[in-house]
Amino acid sequence: MAKFDIIAATGCPTGIAHTFMAKEALEKAAAERGLTIKVETHGQVGVENELTKSEIAGAKAVVVAADKDVQAERFAGKPMVSVGVSKALSVEAAGKLIDRALAAKGDSTVAAAADVEDEVEEKESIGHIIYKHLMNGVSHMLVFVVAGGVLTAVSFLWGITSFDSTASDYNSFAAMLKIIGGIAMNLMVPVLSAYIAESIGKRPALVPGFVAGMIAIQGLPVNAETGMIDAGGAGVGFGFLGGIVGGFLAGYVILLLEKVFAGLPKNLDGLKAIFLYPLFSTAIVGLVMLGISGPMAAINTAMMDFLKGLSASGAVVLGLAIGCMCAFDMGGPVNKAAYVTGTAMLTEALAAGVGTDTYNFGTNFMAAVSAACIVPPLITTFAVVVGKKYFSQEDHDAGVVNLILGCTHITEGAIPFMTKNIWPVMPIMMLGSSIASILTIMFNVHDPAPHGGFLVLPVVENGPLWVLAILIGAVVGGILFVAFKKYDFEKNQKAAPAAKPVEAPKAVAVEAPKAEAADFVKVENVFVAEDFASRDEALSFVSNQAVKAGIASDADAVMNAFLAREAEGTTGMMEGFAIPHAKSDAITEAAVIVVKDESGVTGWDTMDGAPVNVAIALLIPGAQAGTTHLKILSKVAEALMDEDFRATVKGSTDAAEIAKTINARLV
Repeated sequence: MAKFDIIAATGCPTGIAHTFMAKEALEKAAAERGLTIKVETHGQVGVENELTKSEIAGAKAVVVAADKDVQAERFAGKPMVSVGVSKALSVEAAGKLIDRALAAKGDSTVAAAADVEDEVEEKESIGHIIYKHLMNGVSHMLVFVVAGGVLTAVSFLWGITSFDSTASDYNSFAAMLKIIGGIAMNLMVPVLSAYIAESIGKRPALVPGFVAGMIAIQGLPVNAETGMIDAGGAGVGFGFLGGIVGGFLAGYVILLLEKVFAGLPKNLDGLKAIFLYPLFSTAIVGLVMLGISGPMAAINTAMMDFLKGLSASGAVVLGLAIGCMCAFDMGGPVNKAAYVTGTAMLTEALAAGVGTDTYNFGTNFMAAVSAACIVPPLITTFAVVVGKKYFSQEDHDAGVVNLILGCTHITEGAIPFMTKNIWPVMPIMMLGSSIASILTIMFNVHDPAPHGGFLVLPVVENGPLWVLAILIGAVVGGILFVAFKKYDFEKNQKAAPAAKPVEAPKAVAVEAPKAEAADFVKVENVFVAEDFASRDEALSFVSNQAVKAGIASDADAVMNAFLAREAEGTTGMMEGFAIPHAKSDAITEAAVIVVKDESGVTGWDTMDGAPVNVAIALLIPGAQAGTTHLKILSKVAEALMDEDFRATVKGSTDAAEIAKTINARLV
């Protein structure tokens, strides 16, 4: 059975994009550090790459990056870091999580990587715990909403009233589709409530969770004539807000009952699970939910009135609110709040029936939410096509794929672009989404389906105008994104020539035999007595030395490659080391150049905030970017985990010794 240095579990509410983006980032970060890793994913199709008990037992540390329940209790006793999935979406962020997990074990080689702020975050915050439970419910609920909403929308293809047997456009198949869709949609709140509860109290909490959700739908039944509580009467439901309250209530009631019944004999465990827990929890939760039905119904009504009030303020106000929320974190809690609100209003709209004010408002609101979610990925597609030269090949490929993701209502594809430059990319995304939402409301578009993107166009009223609104938002955002990347690209180009020119190496000459061809680090490419004023000056020195050594043909191109990599995330490590790397067609052969500055290079962002004393610079031809580059980088990163290696390289002033030490680790 294979053993892994690190094991991890990832999961996002929808299980579509974040889950697998975090997996990839963790795998790349582990490879850079020379560590083995296995990542278990909790996606929409279920658990994949499942961790075994022996793999858990053999791992050095655990990383949990999830916004849903991933059964983290399996890892009890292991050094572990648990955060939201959004904190593991880039290789740099994932690497820090791995460092923190290893540091939790007390490993001195990585302890410096976990700064004080991160140490405080080792324990999950109350906010993240609540969010994780909530998202567990949302992730299970979404599939019911999508299935029910789309089937209901498809039934309208035969006519707006095709489900009504008294209408002229009646169709029996359409009526059956609407019945099925309606049942699925009605399960939305009970499923939400049950799986919030399950995340807290595990399987015993499902029963009171489902009951709480059903009560949230129907409210407290009252006899219209007597005004008394009556099982045969009618109540006022309090929607998905009630489902959320009921879910948390059910989960924590189970935890309370576990403590209450903890003193019972062990042989009564079966009785507790099958009788005591469901009986007492259902009674307690049911009574509380019925008791708060009045206030909860009032809160639910007030929230809906507030949203309708925004609509009364004009399309701009409502559309701006929707657009900013949907694009703020692209699949995160703010985005989900807008989307869940939209689905809740759509549920009410479909229940109210076509032609009613509730239907018109709910479907228009849903159309605006969908438009706002579709736009961000399309912005990246427009940008990488129009401004191709300003993006890396990796970004270009991701942007093209985002065309498919955007058209199918998957916002998460835009996240990697935003994480590289939160400012101004986030405001650009929010502006594009807001424009699409505002125009959707103005164009009086109505979407009776909660998901699917352009796949549900046949059932969208004023569909062509909806597409136009989305394209306008995407193009405006795309133009601004290209403008920013052009400015950033030109700024980096100007930075290289502006750096301090290097006329000749100041290193102490070292007489030594030439390194073998297999050695990447040649003695003449190790400079041990340098004094740099800044990071860029050090990188400029390396770029010029690469040209002088025949490793590269253009120092400016190499410098731009170094700066482009630093813009994606610092290469500063810890304890005075940095691993800058440049991938460029101007580099003719793979090589390593080492520079040392005893006084330390300041202004180079490092994990522990210390200045850089040793920079091990990797220069890789563009054609070898995915092969040689990763191999050398992983070897160097692994070497830096070795205290003896760090001490030798940092303490020596002998270029030959340094070259030999590094080459030995690159074999």
